[in-house]
Amino acid sequence: MKLRYLPLVVFSFYCTSLFSQQKSSAVLPRPKLVVGLVVDQMRWDFLYRYYERYGSRGFKRLLNEGFSCENTQIGYVPTYTACGHASLYTGSVPSVNGIAGNDWIVQSSGYRLYCTEDTSVQSVGTTSRAGRMSPKNLLSSTITDELKLATNFRSKVIGIALKDRGGILPAGHSADAAYWYDDLTGNWITSTYYRANLPLWVEEFNNRRLVENQENYKWETLYPLATYKQSSPDNSSRYEGKYRNETTAAFPHDIWAGRTAGWGAIRNTPFANTYTLDFAKKAIESEQMGKGDFTDFLAVSLSSTDYIGHQFGPNSVEVEDTYLRLDRDIAGFLSYLDKVVGKGEYTIFLSADHGAAHNPNFLSDHKIPAGVWNTTNNSSRGLEELNGILSKKYGSDKVVRSLFNYQVHFNYPLINEKGLDINQIKKDVISYYKSQVNVSYVVDLKNIGNEPIPEVLKARIIHGYNEKRSGEIQIITNPGYYQGSGTEVTGTTHGTWNPYDTHIPLVFMGWGIKQGKTNRLTSMSDVASTLSALLHIQEPNGNIGQPIIEVLK
Repeated sequence: MKLRYLPLVVFSFYCTSLFSQQKSSAVLPRPKLVVGLVVDQMRWDFLYRYYERYGSRGFKRLLNEGFSCENTQIGYVPTYTACGHASLYTGSVPSVNGIAGNDWIVQSSGYRLYCTEDTSVQSVGTTSRAGRMSPKNLLSSTITDELKLATNFRSKVIGIALKDRGGILPAGHSADAAYWYDDLTGNWITSTYYRANLPLWVEEFNNRRLVENQENYKWETLYPLATYKQSSPDNSSRYEGKYRNETTAAFPHDIWAGRTAGWGAIRNTPFANTYTLDFAKKAIESEQMGKGDFTDFLAVSLSSTDYIGHQFGPNSVEVEDTYLRLDRDIAGFLSYLDKVVGKGEYTIFLSADHGAAHNPNFLSDHKIPAGVWNTTNNSSRGLEELNGILSKKYGSDKVVRSLFNYQVHFNYPLINEKGLDINQIKKDVISYYKSQVNVSYVVDLKNIGNEPIPEVLKARIIHGYNEKRSGEIQIITNPGYYQGSGTEVTGTTHGTWNPYDTHIPLVFMGWGIKQGKTNRLTSMSDVASTLSALLHIQEPNGNIGQPIIEVLK
């Protein structure tokens, strides 16, 4: 080559290289697919309680390849399913996003509203009312909404869960679809909020009638019963609830024998988690999620862990077996994502909407303080007794509308009609509950700044209080106590501020995620902000969380 052409060749090479760099950097790197996996009622310690029994490709893979936030807390009370799903995906709290419980009293009217209730829409895929649902009661945007906005609605977003609230609230307002399970038909259904008819692939999945397989209702332990050392002895009837028509709570369970009309019994089996993940795989395949030019988002909630936990309690063989089976299901799901989307091409996070308390009889039998705070109409400390006391003083029945979500809801129309002093009534109610030995604090929510309670607890109460949807008085029970009826209670529940309800798992894995863990305090509300940073998009419009920067590469 003659030397006089050398500068031209070098210049040409430089321009080609520069153009190539500009072209490669023109596309902002993002994962092909984000998957949110929320395990309903999963306590943080379940990551480790059964760790030695987990395989290498499920929970252990998430922990070993991903980043675990070991001290993630829920920053509000009360701690319920709808609140948890909403807060994970909005980055906010009930005070902001409006999801103040699974249901709540609309304070202006007294109407008890279910969190996703929407009478303006119709069911799709069933003749039952189970499909008359939408996200309209959610007041703020979600991370899934923001992904839609950031890509000019070219990203695809789908929510899936047995529970309507577990699929609808994470998918947000602008989702392509949300699907949930219908007990009447055994179908995956939706509502006209999303579309007029089920897609063909959903109809085909429903027509396979997998839910009718009798083996889904016959539950034996995955391993020999004697190997379940992390649980109470099987058939601990003082702690565990029975299936219909069963005389004991012991394995094996023949749930099919106790079925009534419909297909709701599948919810209380670990096989419904498998069923949910199979449907999620079908959604990825049929909707070509992770195959387009823009990041897609699949929000999946696994609900059976909650149903089984409520029935049997966290110390049961049934719960241990459920998590061992779930570990296998997650391993299979991750392998599916590796194959279909590509290993390292997707980002997944696993978390929970809340935890659960130990059964109070179990704790009492082990000399740990616990019990039930009785609030039902027939209990000695229930609604009827409280209204009876107020009636004697004020001459009006039903001054208190209800006691739920650990809150006192007043009958404002009656109070206004009778010209009663609401401030004096509140003082009387507060005095009544403060006299109960199993109550720690009784908080006037409109005057919480003056309450002598720990600041961390005060913040959680404020975060959970939505003036238009919450009661005016918040009751905080002693540790180990929860709202219920009677003394011989089985199973468990949740809803309080205590660590067994608020300490949840949070593990990220995949594209853009470091390997490691942190024990510093993180919040459920940080998830949406972390995903926003990962995806380079705006946080949800009610976000109060902060990115967990240790997670991100």
